[in-house]
Amino acid sequence: RDEVTHAAMIRLRAHGLTPQNLLRTEESDLAQLLTPVGFHQNKARFILKTCQMLVDQYAGDIPETLEALVSLPGVGPKMAYLVLNVAWEKAEGICVDVHVDRISVRLGWVPETIPGKKNRTPEDTRKVLESWLPTSEWMAINPLLVGFGQKVCTPLRPHCVDCLLSDKLCPSAFKEAIASPSKNTPSKNTPSKKILSKTTPSKTTPSKK
Repeated sequence: RDEVTHAAMIRLRAHGLTPQNLLRTEESDLAQLLTPVGFHQNKARFILKTCQMLVDQYAGDIPETLEALVSLPGVGPKMAYLVLNVAWEKAEGICVDVHVDRISVRLGWVPETIPGKKNRTPEDTRKVLESWLPTSEWMAINPLLVGFGQKVCTPLRPHCVDCLLSDKLCPSAFKEAIASPSKNTPSKNTPSKKILSKTTPSKTTPSKK
């Protein structure tokens, strides 16, 4: 979960989050710092292998190409595109995590199923989004939808009553069990703040590159 990952990052930063310092850390100690993150033992091993590669091949820095990033142990397209976006400010692809994937389907931006495939993958979602979303928005969509997915369009019991998109723009609004509004929660017709821009592309009128 996001909060578990965040807590682990705080512990790692306090420990000293550089390749050189992590290589001086025992794998078991690193795994303990990551606990209770899922698969923490595997991730500790991957981190140490990655740190060694960064020191040996990149002078302790991180590579700036997709191919080099996905060659690092445990790094897939999601993290590779995120690093390119955040560390190198390169819009070479959209980082599709669980929030981006879920919300893209709920909003009708991406079909639930892909023709010819049994299961849709995050890479399928990325390719569909990149086919119509302007390149200038590729870096912004991840942090926008992650925050939205954490607070409003949650995996279970989404807060449709708090969402400006639920009135006309979201085809999935109120179709899942929703969270009950608190006593101070404004009604659907009188939201207190703008959750997403009204310029968000709709299902029927996607933006073009």
